[in-house]
Amino acid sequence: MKGKVWLVGAGPGDPTLLTVKALYCIRKAEVIVYDRLVSKEILQEAPDNCRMVNVGKLPNFHPIPQDDINDCLIQFARQGLNVVRLKGGDPYVFGRGGEEAEALAELGIEFEVIPGISSAIGGLAYAGIPVTHRDCASSFHVVTGHLKQGKDPLDWTQFSKLDGTLVILMGMSQIKHICQQLIDGGKSSNTPAAVVRYASRENQQVVTGTVADIARRVEEAKVTSPALIVIGGVAAKHTTLSFQATCRHIGELVESESDLIK
Repeated sequence: MKGKVWLVGAGPGDPTLLTVKALYCIRKAEVIVYDRLVSKEILQEAPDNCRMVNVGKLPNFHPIPQDDINDCLIQFARQGLNVVRLKGGDPYVFGRGGEEAEALAELGIEFEVIPGISSAIGGLAYAGIPVTHRDCASSFHVVTGHLKQGKDPLDWTQFSKLDGTLVILMGMSQIKHICQQLIDGGKSSNTPAAVVRYASRENQQVVTGTVADIARRVEEAKVTSPALIVIGGVAAKHTTLSFQATCRHIGELVESESDLIK
C-alpha cells in the first residue's frame, strides 16, 4: 500500500499566513519532513503521534543532501503513511519542490502540491514594499543568488537592463558584488534598494538605501541571511506603507478543527 505526499508551502514566516488547506494537512499528517525556517508554532499543530523529521539546511551547509530527502519521502510513502513535506514560502519558488515532485512521480507515488505565500511577494508586503506599483514597477523578476553547484555564476549586469522590481533570494553573501555588477551594467546608483530579514516575523528587520550604499548599510546594521534583497522604485515605499501586523498566532484565528474547510 502506498501513502501520499503533500508538498506544502508554509508561507514567509508569520504562522497565520498558512493556508487553511495546509493547516488541515498538517493536522492529519503521520510524518512531517520540514525545513529550518518553518515556524515552531506551525509544527505544534501536528498530531502528538506525528513523526517529525528535520531536514533543514544552513547557508553553505546542507547536512542532508536533496537525494536523501527525496528518498525519505519515498520510503515513508511506501509505508502507506500520510507525509507532509513542509517548506518555507512556496514549494515551487526556489524550494526544490519540483525536484521532489519529479522523484515521486517517477515512482508513481501519489502527491499533491499546496502552494504557499512566497517571501518574494508576501515578505516584501510585510515590509511595506509592494512588488508592483503603477508609478514605478509594472513587472517583477525573482532571482536566486544561490545556483546549483557546478553552474556558471550569474551575470548580474544583464539584470540591470530589466524594468520593474528585482527580488533576489539567497543572495546576501553576494550583495556587494551584485550591486556593483548592476551599476556596472548601467543601473543608476541612486536606484532605491532594501533588504528584509526574517520577513513577516516578529523580529523582522528592514534596511533601506540605494544600490550604491545598501551593502554598506546592511553591514552596519549587522543584517545577515535569511533575507530578501529588493531593488527598484518600490523599495522607497517602505516608509509610507509599512504596517504593524495585528495577528501572529494560529490560536487567535482558528480555535478548533471545526473551523476548517473539510
